[in-house]
Amino acid sequence: MPLSKAVMRTALHRRSIICEGYEREDGLWDIEARMEDIKHYSFNNKFRGTVAPGVPLHEMYLRLTLDDDFVVQDIEAQMDHIPFDSCGDIAVDYRKLVGVKIGIGWRRAINQRLGGKLGCTHLTELLPVMATVSFQTMMPIIMKRRARTPRHRAKRRIKAGHW
Repeated sequence: MPLSKAVMRTALHRRSIICEGYEREDGLWDIEARMEDIKHYSFNNKFRGTVAPGVPLHEMYLRLTLDDDFVVQDIEAQMDHIPFDSCGDIAVDYRKLVGVKIGIGWRRAINQRLGGKLGCTHLTELLPVMATVSFQTMMPIIMKRRARTPRHRAKRRIKAGHW
């Protein structure tokens, strides 16, 4: 059900976040996120000068490469539009998450490695969303594979009391 009809108003800002999950041919998984902030009016930015309506203030990308155990094998960050000169330098620091497992402790690991001035607020905000997308992407396929494996089928029957 959509929201109720709003009163007359003026659009000022739009943040778009798009996440997609992929199964790779090498057996790994890619989870990608794109975040974009757009103003509906022109404004001045000290680093970029005048930013026209519809031109992104932020346009950032993240790709997590995961194995079947949800362990980060690789991570890539890219920033095409940024509000400050120093923002682009932080992208490489996201590689500090290589080797971390998505699951219990994921947010704590993010904060320890990329919290505060150690990371970019906008990229870091995408990581918990990407964790959810990874489960939505991977688990149906992983469970299907396990159901076809005789060892996993037998374990399931034993747990269900079929023996």
